[in-house]
Amino acid sequence: MLRLFLLRHAKSSWANPTLSDFHRPLNKRGRKDLPAISSILAGTSPQPDRILCSASLRTRQTLAGILPALGGETDIKILDSLYEGHAPDYLVLLRVHAQNSKNLMIIGHNTGMQDIALTLIGKGDRALIADMEYKFPTAALAIIEFDTDSWEEVSLDTGTLVTFVKPRDLTGPSEPESDAEQFETASIDTPLPETAPTENDTPEPTASEKA
Repeated sequence: MLRLFLLRHAKSSWANPTLSDFHRPLNKRGRKDLPAISSILAGTSPQPDRILCSASLRTRQTLAGILPALGGETDIKILDSLYEGHAPDYLVLLRVHAQNSKNLMIIGHNTGMQDIALTLIGKGDRALIADMEYKFPTAALAIIEFDTDSWEEVSLDTGTLVTFVKPRDLTGPSEPESDAEQFETASIDTPLPETAPTENDTPEPTASEKA
């Protein structure tokens, strides 16, 4: 049995026009949403044993926000190729980088996140699937199970949707942010490089290094 966690990055800021899309940080709402999703992950078993994360700032800050909720050993791989600007094929990247993981998490972007989820899901709660078809919002988490032990056998309609959780399901609708709030710089300390790493030069911290 394999389990795939798909987490879209939390809400990011568009307030600073001097920043490239790659370097946009989380805004206040994004930081506020992370504890709710972290609480879901903390109560989930099994938890991710390997994480593939886009190299953009907002995805790395999302990763930093959920790490305290994860126990045990978790390998981390930061992939420049997961950045949405590169039009990634999530299924190809999953097969290349999953290695021996049984519980893999991808932290990425839309539309790739929504596309790969709907491509792989063949069974599950129809209401949740319809909800996902409508929208895969920021900080939403989908968990999909596969009745196989090989990621090479993961393909169209082979997965079962276990859950699809959105921050507003847990905290209610967010209030609109003021201009002043939008200009805040994200306060999450990212434990990963600020520059865009590549698959070959990114260190993979262990659980002890993350502590």
